Amino acid sequence: MALSRPLRIAMLASAAVAAGAGVWLLRTYDPNVAGNPFPPCMFRAFTGWFCIGCGLTRAMHALVHGDLVRAFSMNPLGLLALGLTPLMLAWSGGWQPRLLAPLMRWVLAPKLWLAVLPGYWILRNLPWFPFTLLAPV
Repeated sequence: MALSRPLRIAMLASAAVAAGAGVWLLRTYDPNVAGNPFPPCMFRAFTGWFCIGCGLTRAMHALVHGDLVRAFSMNPLGLLALGLTPLMLAWSGGWQPRLLAPLMRWVLAPKLWLAVLPGYWILRNLPWFPFTLLAPV
């Protein structure tokens, strides 16, 4: 089922407004200080372990302030996925250059994410170097 052109434009406009609001929030408020409007990670609060998304808000805060190294240190998988998301959306939307075909075949495979996500979740909670580098502290 193909979406009509006005519906696609409305969806893109809504996404742009939401992204703009998110960037404004992240530029205005620091998630590293007490009293910020961002909710804490419930999984971390209940278990004491890092979830897959732990550190992502702080990573986005660092990213909108131009600190790519700090953003990557907070959630490396989240930053990689953020970089791949526009390509995956464009590919799914019909823009499919042959040069990207091998990468997209690999990245869009559910088997990859079924292995990477649980593996990342486990590894970032291990208390030994180099796995401690995956923890958002």
